[in-house]
Amino acid sequence: MVEGEKSYKLDPWASAVKLEYDKLFRYFGIKPFQELLPRVSQVFGEPLHLMNRGVIFGHRDYETILDAYKSGERIALVTGFMPSGKFHFGHKMVADQIIYYQKLGFEVFIVIADAEAYAVRKLDRKKVIEIGLYEYVANLIALGLEKNKHTHIYFQTNYEKPYYRLIQMFSRKITMAEMEAIYGDLEPGKVVAALTQAADILHPQLEYFGGFKYVLVPVGADQDPHIRFTRDIADRFENELGLRRPASTYHRFQTGLDGNKMSSSRPDYTIFLTDPVDVAVRKLKRALTGGRATVEEQRRLGGIPEKCTIYEFYVYHLLRDDRELVRIYNECKQGSLLCGPDKQYAAELLAKFLEEHQKRLEKARDRVLEYVEPPEF
Repeated sequence: MVEGEKSYKLDPWASAVKLEYDKLFRYFGIKPFQELLPRVSQVFGEPLHLMNRGVIFGHRDYETILDAYKSGERIALVTGFMPSGKFHFGHKMVADQIIYYQKLGFEVFIVIADAEAYAVRKLDRKKVIEIGLYEYVANLIALGLEKNKHTHIYFQTNYEKPYYRLIQMFSRKITMAEMEAIYGDLEPGKVVAALTQAADILHPQLEYFGGFKYVLVPVGADQDPHIRFTRDIADRFENELGLRRPASTYHRFQTGLDGNKMSSSRPDYTIFLTDPVDVAVRKLKRALTGGRATVEEQRRLGGIPEKCTIYEFYVYHLLRDDRELVRIYNECKQGSLLCGPDKQYAAELLAKFLEEHQKRLEKARDRVLEYVEPPEF
């Protein structure tokens, strides 16, 4: 354990947390993603905008994914959603990554973590299933997730027998002391949730699910405890089950409109993809910016786009044109772009996106059962 790690714990179940990204490199062995961008371009072609712009900032063993893809080997993209609230722009960031890798030909496994939502978040079971279907699956479809034989969406409580067998087997080769060293204090629901997440990540390698394939897991940085735990389990079951460590990438949080983490539990500071357009625009126009105290001061000193939630929306979602992004950045820094006109421009882009997305979403909700079978109860 690196000195200092004991005093800096990541909690994958916290709904809002401030991360010090430099400590993730120092204490937990996450490597900078930017160093791999030339290889990403060489192997995959054009990188996802979240890669180029530093939103995806770290990785574990991503080199193995690049090597496997270049060699024509099979790769599974595994990720999941906690169906605890409405689908917001932080979730869209994950969806963008799923769709990027699906287009590259990865096999896709998407878990709806209904068991964890029930046991850890203490949410109503029927509500969890409904949210999973009509918020998460529906929005994924509307954003462009394709239905094909290599795309699998499932609920944790309604899947295949070998998956559940893994959860039981994993419990044999891990101790509570080891789990608490990674997670801190645990309750029974969190113990089961951690073992289940390990099965979510590793089960695509089993023969029942098509045989060995490399696994990539894109997550927010707060989820790294699950990745470290799963990698330990993979090592212990390599001889018995042929499991290999998953690779992972880490993306920055989407900032809420008040400067804290965007979360479904903070609706006033979060823009949901189902918000009425006028509501979303009003929220955006109240957002914290990197502007100065007065117009005169901003013209003289320039704004601070690095601290601006509006600029972050451009980087993460609203602008794919890098030249336009650079223009806005420079004009803000120079003081020629003020917060009022900037918010108006962002609001127009947001409104256009939501209007088009919500038309697709209406149709997508009629198709969710084509993609996933919900639990009976």
